[in-house]
Amino acid sequence: MSKWKDDRIALLEAQARAKRENKLKGFEPYPRQREFITATRDHTEVALRAGNQQGKSETAAYYVAVNATGRYPDDWPGRRWDRPVRIWATGESTTAVRDISQRKLCGPPGDDSQLGTGFLPKEAIIKTILGHGAGGAFDKVLVRHASGGTSEIRFLSYDQEVGKWQGESCDLIWCDEEPPVAHYMEALARTIATNGLVISTFTPLNGLNLILPRFSERTAEAGRLRKLIAMRLDDALHLADPARREALLATFPSHQRRARIDGLPLLGSGAVFEDVQPEDLMTPMRIDGDQVVQENVGVLDTRGIAYLWAIDFGIDHPFGAVLLAWDRDSDTVFVLAEIKIKGGVPAIHASRMRSIAANVRVAWPHDGTQRDKGSGEQLAQIYKREGLLMLPTHATHPTGGYSLEAGVADMLVRMKSGRFKVASHLTEWLDEFAGYHRKDGLIVKANDDLLSATRIGVMQIRSATNVALGSRIVQRRRNDRAGGTDDDYWGF
Repeated sequence: MSKWKDDRIALLEAQARAKRENKLKGFEPYPRQREFITATRDHTEVALRAGNQQGKSETAAYYVAVNATGRYPDDWPGRRWDRPVRIWATGESTTAVRDISQRKLCGPPGDDSQLGTGFLPKEAIIKTILGHGAGGAFDKVLVRHASGGTSEIRFLSYDQEVGKWQGESCDLIWCDEEPPVAHYMEALARTIATNGLVISTFTPLNGLNLILPRFSERTAEAGRLRKLIAMRLDDALHLADPARREALLATFPSHQRRARIDGLPLLGSGAVFEDVQPEDLMTPMRIDGDQVVQENVGVLDTRGIAYLWAIDFGIDHPFGAVLLAWDRDSDTVFVLAEIKIKGGVPAIHASRMRSIAANVRVAWPHDGTQRDKGSGEQLAQIYKREGLLMLPTHATHPTGGYSLEAGVADMLVRMKSGRFKVASHLTEWLDEFAGYHRKDGLIVKANDDLLSATRIGVMQIRSATNVALGSRIVQRRRNDRAGGTDDDYWGF
């Protein structure tokens, strides 16, 4: 073989090795994954909830490696440290941590020749220290930080006694799959002194029995400190191929698919709307200006359709509003648009609603008779002053009263009889539906702002009218949040 060929082969091998050992540089997060990274900037607890094979652990390993090395991309949106950091990577068992977290960070366990083929570049790995558990499992890895110091990544598991998690302070802790609550609280305690961060990536196979409920609590503290990013099958661009999707769907039993495919919590008998799946409700409808468009049909004849806005004021939780369409002939209710705003003032809420449908009446709950602490004016009157067509009295059932359980029962009957549909692009509504559950027989009032608004609207649907919507826009893209906050969302 000529020297030229030898040199060429050596060059190609060096290029291939450099590519294998520089995975960190080539990773491009999907939009939802980037949203997860961005959330770490301003929160101390951030979770990425997703189905299987959607890249949740990959995203967290990338995040850990970037912070451990200090090699931040120019457009890095998340939290950053300008010094070496102490990190824990944790999971369900020593074996699981070795095969998932350690593998994604360092490369296949037990093969020294593959060290550095994970997200930690080989030249950044100073030393690996073996643990005493599963073969090839590391206790810790020392990583060269861009500042010149040394970061430390330690590997722990949930099958260890919680006492093993006590002692040292940490800057960053990664929980891969949901930990037991006691371990999670200990993880939070480890980050108090450093003003650190706990990130979690999981498929919610435990339903609402572990840490997931923390991210739907209606408190000022929860809103300020915690953020949940929900990733669905459609958000995983590498699963866009129909054949690959079908293969993934066929892998899991039907009762697990909502969790394993779309990252929705398994609720079992705790679901409020039992035996109703999201796909049973979804319909490909959208608003386009004053028109309603059905994807498979085109522009619909809406002369027999009546519209009604319904709102949940958001006194101590996000404001929620839904635009309902009522087909009188079939007695079917459609949810066409959603608005969910964390914080903000009535003027912003009303402006959003008017931009979508200014001519539509608004149903509101009984707490609208409460008075604003500043002005002493009733909430319903404030929204009326902002230009909304508020109904003269709060919503009630046709026979009177405003029972929560009666409203939920009415919605459930409609769902099971095919007389309740939701536009398939309304992801916030569908996320709330996925987690709507009971505890000890009682409905848990958390992360239900749009569902509460919907219940109010269905209860008062008799007040819907056939009018031109009065839209001032043709389309608005998700995340076009002019005038709102980073936690605003509305879709139609």
